[in-house]
Amino acid sequence: MVREPEDKRISRGKNFSKERRARHIQYGALPYRIAETGSLELLLITTRQTKQWIIPKGWPVKGLKPAKSAAREAYEEAGIRGAISAKPIGAFSYDKRLEENGFTVPCEVRVFAMSVRRQLKSWPEAYERDSRWFEPINALSALKDEGLRDLIAVFVERTTGRPCR
Repeated sequence: MVREPEDKRISRGKNFSKERRARHIQYGALPYRIAETGSLELLLITTRQTKQWIIPKGWPVKGLKPAKSAAREAYEEAGIRGAISAKPIGAFSYDKRLEENGFTVPCEVRVFAMSVRRQLKSWPEAYERDSRWFEPINALSALKDEGLRDLIAVFVERTTGRPCR
């Protein structure tokens, strides 16, 4: 049985620690759906340059609450619409390479679960990224970022009631 995710607890990936607290905040969406078979599926997208699998994420949008910023990123990067959780389900840290100067900055990504209702045929970054629906175990295998993997594993375990490792 698949349950809606609980917002009460926030999971933090292994790379998230006091020493590594990021100075820059981003908001991300963890897109999911229930397949016709009743199983949970997760949508991942590729980065523009390295083509590694990630979730939609980006900088805060002025005038939008964090969850709405995450939903906007999900639309722009993956062409999806749906219901997004009001509170984050977790956070992970990573080093963001800035395109303009090549420097990296530490970022904390606060992630919101997004129940996908629609996937559009065209969207702003459709020609810059790939997107694919994964079974949870395959999504974890596709991700390189350990903190994001941990966050997703906890989400899947809470949502399905089954371990995902």
